Amino acid sequence: MISRLFRAGNISAVRGARIAALFAVGGLAVCAALAAGRPQIAIDDTRGFPESMTSTANGTVFFGSISKGMVYRAAPGSASAEPWIKPGTGGLNTVLGVFADEKARTLWVCSSVIPGVSKPDAKEGTALKAFDIKTGAFKASYAFPGGKGICNDIAVAPDGTIYATETGEGQILRLKKGASALEVWASGPLLASADGIALLADGSVYINGFTSNLFVRVPVKADGSAGPAEKLDTSRPLKSPDGLRSVGPKTMLMAEGEGRLDEVTVQGNKATIRVLKDGLQGPTAVALVGGTAFVLEAKLNYFMDPKMKGQDPGPLRALAVPYRAPK
Repeated sequence: MISRLFRAGNISAVRGARIAALFAVGGLAVCAALAAGRPQIAIDDTRGFPESMTSTANGTVFFGSISKGMVYRAAPGSASAEPWIKPGTGGLNTVLGVFADEKARTLWVCSSVIPGVSKPDAKEGTALKAFDIKTGAFKASYAFPGGKGICNDIAVAPDGTIYATETGEGQILRLKKGASALEVWASGPLLASADGIALLADGSVYINGFTSNLFVRVPVKADGSAGPAEKLDTSRPLKSPDGLRSVGPKTMLMAEGEGRLDEVTVQGNKATIRVLKDGLQGPTAVALVGGTAFVLEAKLNYFMDPKMKGQDPGPLRALAVPYRAPK
């Protein structure tokens, strides 16, 4: 997706094993039932191209719209995402990443000004914005340095520290809990085209590069500063990796622009990539709801490619894939 942006805008233990076995079989059945009950979540709007998605424990799912600069919300169990946070609210511009921070009762939203994509009369620059996760009310805005760059996606550490990727210059920005401003936390060649971002139990920050096709780990030092970025060896080459979400101590889900939903497991300096679903149309994001991984078919070529802009993209939706997260 980012390469298109650059072209457009330069830019329990009593019965032991027997119970465990029964639980395993039952768990698979539950996963399948969840997927069958809500096989997809569709965007209830015309050409409201979504780029990112996130979920809460009760099954609410949020989508950020790159085309309309707004946020959609699907209530628990609903197969339809309705307009929720309107364009311009709190100075929203082009919306990319969204992240549900239930502990802080906040929906974090990436708002970017991208030449050729954002409205030319944008009054605010690129910023990370905070909204009330229950009401959608605007809470606060944190400007990117100089109001420039592309705020792409967001992750939140257990201590409340917010991390956001900046794709244009290949950076990770940080907002400490209680801080009033963002700061550049990490940068460098390995972070080029930084896109998806997630944290694992080891405390490190993981990112992928949409155009670099790299998978990178940035350790967090004892004082909170960034350690040297490390390129991980992937079990197969990546192609346009995008949205990333942690789902276990060593495991993440990842949308791969080539058309795949992947499970990524990190062991040392290796990242094992397992395809969960293939043949997707422009996937950019993923969110886990119980035993279901919803993967977003953004179809952004119908929004970014001048030759396809007037064509019908068909349903814009997140498809359900049964998935049991590791523990």
